[in-house]
Amino acid sequence: MNNLFPKFSKKRDGVNVVMEQKLLQNVNNLILNAETCTGCGICVEACPEEAIVLGLVGASKRGAINYAAAVDIDEVKCSYCGVCVIMCPFNALTLKVDGQERLPILEKEGFPQYNMKAEIDDEKCVKCTICEEVCPRDAIDRNVPAFEGTYKGSVPGAKDRQCAIKTKTTFTVDKEKCSLCGLCGALCPAIVVKHKAFTAETGKVEGDVIWDETKCDACKVCVEACPEECITVEREIISDKVVGKVDIIKDNCCTCTWCSKNCPTEAITVEKIFEGDIEFHAEKCPGGCSTCADICPANAIYLPSTIPAAEMKLNSIEKTIAVNKDYCILCGACVNACPGEDIIVLQRTGINVKGTETDLFNKIKEKLFTRRTSKVKEDITGQVNLKQMEKA
Repeated sequence: MNNLFPKFSKKRDGVNVVMEQKLLQNVNNLILNAETCTGCGICVEACPEEAIVLGLVGASKRGAINYAAAVDIDEVKCSYCGVCVIMCPFNALTLKVDGQERLPILEKEGFPQYNMKAEIDDEKCVKCTICEEVCPRDAIDRNVPAFEGTYKGSVPGAKDRQCAIKTKTTFTVDKEKCSLCGLCGALCPAIVVKHKAFTAETGKVEGDVIWDETKCDACKVCVEACPEECITVEREIISDKVVGKVDIIKDNCCTCTWCSKNCPTEAITVEKIFEGDIEFHAEKCPGGCSTCADICPANAIYLPSTIPAAEMKLNSIEKTIAVNKDYCILCGACVNACPGEDIIVLQRTGINVKGTETDLFNKIKEKLFTRRTSKVKEDITGQVNLKQMEKA
């Protein structure tokens, strides 16, 4: 029986790939969420031990294979320092020491972290649904109550829509005119007309009109329908802001700016993690692949709409692929997945971080600033390398 330490193992647990280093006194686990991982390869550049290599990015992210992740981590080479965890822009990696999440590189040596700026101004936010719908990473937490009529079918606990904003409604009945006919109560759930027991002693209809403000939406149907014109309804708007709160889940946010650029009230501020440029040479793209568009974590790549034949120029070639640079985060996933020759060219020039930029970080930054171009090649089956270009 082998009792020597350290001991290493790797196993698949659902969507997670768990690397383990068992030492004499503690156990380190590096956990890769293969579903969250985009195959951007930043962890490959960041690993000081060169323990991480690119896998079959396109195939794994498109679901063509389920036996491998977009990156592969050598559990023996790994020093379990936590650099990859810090540098992963998608929070796909977690490091645990004896079951507790820790980052030894921060505790022992110090290391800069991404300066995430993704905020929503609550005063400007109107609680609409645009940011939640356009976000490609499920990073919007729209904590707004469900109101009747806003969803198809019944929603348990849905509130009356008149409760969406703060108002004060007053309801008055001119008792001199009111005949207690009961029509208002028959039309509105907020009104109950209660009659006293009918008796020949008085020979009259007597009773009262009872109104429930919490059920009234000030529609004024009762006012219009009243045959005696004895009802008055007035509604005062105290606050026209919908109740609730909308936040950005920073652990999910990739700083693509879809939300900030489309917010109708300019309530959202997002600053991208990376600066630089990306070029798409569509004339080199064979078409029909669309791998880059399918796997882009920011939904920044698209297939251009077909140009009508009448508008096409003689000998022109339609673009088969394009990128909206406003939303591109320069992560590099498309470059890694593209099987074509020099179709995509990526050049990062800046990283938005906070904290002291250590020697190790500067070495990583130099790698990240190296110009990259699309062309995946498999020198060894299962080990995919990326062609590297000199810095411009």
